[in-house]
Amino acid sequence: MNVRKLSLNGVALVLSAIFLFPVYWMFSSSFKENSQVLTKDPVFFFVPTFEHYTTAQNADLFWTYVRNSLVVTIGAVLVALSVALLASYALARMRFRGKRAMVLTVMAAQLAPWEVLVIVVYLNARDLSMLNSIGTLLLVYFVMALPFTIWTLRGFIAAVPRELEESALIDGCTRTQAFRRVIFPLLAPGLMATSLFGFILAWNEYAMVSVINKAPGTDTLPRWLTSFQTAFGSDWGATMAAASMFTIPVLLVFLLFQRRVTGGLAAGAVKG
Repeated sequence: MNVRKLSLNGVALVLSAIFLFPVYWMFSSSFKENSQVLTKDPVFFFVPTFEHYTTAQNADLFWTYVRNSLVVTIGAVLVALSVALLASYALARMRFRGKRAMVLTVMAAQLAPWEVLVIVVYLNARDLSMLNSIGTLLLVYFVMALPFTIWTLRGFIAAVPRELEESALIDGCTRTQAFRRVIFPLLAPGLMATSLFGFILAWNEYAMVSVINKAPGTDTLPRWLTSFQTAFGSDWGATMAAASMFTIPVLLVFLLFQRRVTGGLAAGAVKG
C-alpha cells in the first residue's frame, strides 16, 4: 500500500512539475535581463530586474485595457450569478410545464462551442450598432457563463434537503426569506466554483473580443497581449512581464476562492 501511495505521489509530482514549469519560466524570464532570456544555455540564477514590468505598464492604453477587463469580467460574473440563482432554484425546486425542455436547453448551451457562434454574434452586434462597446462584450460573456452557472447551482440547490426549507416555511418565512436565510448560505461552494469559472472564462476570452471590439481603447488584456508583442517585437522580457501581469489576477482569485470551492455543503450547514 505504501509503495502504491508513493508511486502515485511520485507521478503527481512529475505531472505537476511538467505543468508548472512553463509558468515558472514565464515568471522567471520576466525578471531577467534581455541577454539572459534568449540564451543557448538556460539561466536559472540571476539578479532580478523590474525593468520589463515598467516597460509593460508604460505601454499605450495598458491601464485602460486593465479597466476594461475588470469591468467585463466582474460584471459578467455578477449578472450571471444573479440570473442563475433564480433559474437554478426554479429548476431544482419548482414544477412547471417545459421544465425538462429547459434543462435540455441549458445542457445544449453549455456543450455548444462558442467559437462557432463568433460570426453570428458579430452580425447581430453590427446590425444593432453594438460593435466596439464594453457593454456588448459584458453581455456576450454573461451569456457564455450563464449555462454552466445555472447547471452547477442547480446541483447545489438540489443537494440542500427540502426539510430545511419546509421548516423555515412552517416557522413563518416566505419562500423568498427561506431561500435567503436557509438555502443561500449553503451555496457558498457552488457560488465560488461558478464565480471562478466565469472569471477565468471572461478574463481569458480572446475570439469574441477580437471580432466585436476593434476600436482603440475597447480591447481587453488578451487582445492587448498580441498587440504588445507586435509593437515591442523581440523584447521577450517585456512580453513575459506582460503575460505575468495578465496571469496574476487569475492566480489570486483562485487562491482566494480555493478553500471555499473545495468546502462541502456539510460545512456550510454547520456554519449556517
